[in-house]
Amino acid sequence: MPAPLISNAATVRVTRVDGCGRPVCGPESGFVTDCFASLEMEANIEDGEDISFTAANGRQCGFKKGCPSLNGYDLTFTFFQASPELIEIMTGSPVVFDYDGNPIGFDSCSISCRAGFALEVWTDVLGEDVCPEEDTGDGAWVYFLLPWVTNGIIGDLELANEAVNLELTGATRAGGRWGVGPYDVVSQDAAGTPGPMLAPLDGSCHRRTMITTIEPPEPDTTYVPVEGELCEVSP
Repeated sequence: MPAPLISNAATVRVTRVDGCGRPVCGPESGFVTDCFASLEMEANIEDGEDISFTAANGRQCGFKKGCPSLNGYDLTFTFFQASPELIEIMTGSPVVFDYDGNPIGFDSCSISCRAGFALEVWTDVLGEDVCPEEDTGDGAWVYFLLPWVTNGIIGDLELANEAVNLELTGATRAGGRWGVGPYDVVSQDAAGTPGPMLAPLDGSCHRRTMITTIEPPEPDTTYVPVEGELCEVSP
């Protein structure tokens, strides 16, 4: 496939992960939304230490440039949907329920540093060649996966006579246990059969970016279940 033109972000899915970065299976472990404004991923890079070999006469005998290290990505997620379920997954904030057990709000308490989530983003692809030659799909998307995000915090909130945005900050971690994931996100064959990723992320990776012809999930207004083969073999 030729190099795609990445257009607007279309859909976001968040999934609860445990303290080791494993997906948490269950009926209240996921959330899908398209009510968001932006997602910023700023690379957190630590410069390596340069090594210089200088002789007594001041002449430089050798030099080695330090190798930088990727500590992760600092995220800023701006969204409109003040869903208690979405915020609970991303921050660990307790949900407030009504008399009938329906979520109606959330509490802002101490920061839960062990709470974590995976973040998937689908963006539209533009171009004449985004559809596969086989009649197996309706287009293509660029798919971003950040399998382990921690330290989710809802930032400052201003209530005024205008639309209110909610802003969450967080940071990625490497070494999680997402594996190939619990979802069908890529084609498994020429027929376009949906299935999980074909290979897991390496333990040193923070993000995966790839093209997929499997369409994103439909947005919802409440929790979505996390299930599938991965859940059946998880401890």
